[in-house]
Amino acid sequence: MLADVHNGYPVFLGEMTLVTALRTAATSAMVARALARPDSTRMALIGCGSQAEFQALGMRAALGISELAVFDTDPQAMAKLRRNLEPLGFTITEAASASEAVAGVDVVTTCIADKAHCVVLEAADVKPGVHINSVGGDCPGKTELDLAILDLGEVFVEFPEQTRIEGKIQLRDPDFPVTEMWQVLTGQAAGRTSPQQVTIFDSVGFAIADFSALRYVRDATAGTAYQDDIDLVAEPEDPKDLFGLIGALSPVG
Repeated sequence: MLADVHNGYPVFLGEMTLVTALRTAATSAMVARALARPDSTRMALIGCGSQAEFQALGMRAALGISELAVFDTDPQAMAKLRRNLEPLGFTITEAASASEAVAGVDVVTTCIADKAHCVVLEAADVKPGVHINSVGGDCPGKTELDLAILDLGEVFVEFPEQTRIEGKIQLRDPDFPVTEMWQVLTGQAAGRTSPQQVTIFDSVGFAIADFSALRYVRDATAGTAYQDDIDLVAEPEDPKDLFGLIGALSPVG
């Protein structure tokens, strides 16, 4: 919900499930365009749940990637992803393990929601030049990367204060060095510095991203059939006769 900051009156209500999926994938795409090798052609998707297709489409928009190696512990999730993406022109290989999926790829996206400190990507499987998008459903007590991966290259984040609580770096020391993506995008910090560099994006969504996305949706759908007006405040013709609205609706006995 967006509200008028001066009086709290709701001005826009939106269902955010799809919007959150879109803005999460858009962030991954923006970061990959800045950090991944520009000649990247193949991506591994570890986790084929509700966010996976959006991530794939984002990588195609950012880098032109259309070749995917995928792995999920649920075979039906991989079948679902194939069903959704093959008609859109993606070439999809189902792997038997995460290690098999990441062999020979340029970009790795981990996208799981297991609320535990687990390892879905081993440091030994990360080759020079790879860009890693570590997405997933983040929270305190949940990580998905081998901690040794964080020492293989530069770690980039959106908002360090929150990422240190919820992200993949939550198990590292409070002063573990990270680079904020806004600094890279504005030229104040380096992104990828060589073709052999490993770059890691510790993706953790935070409130202002949803706020910005909701404002965008409000503006983009204004004046279209995608918006409906809802009366939230009673407006009698005579502002002193609020009771008269009851009589207009039904007999008073």
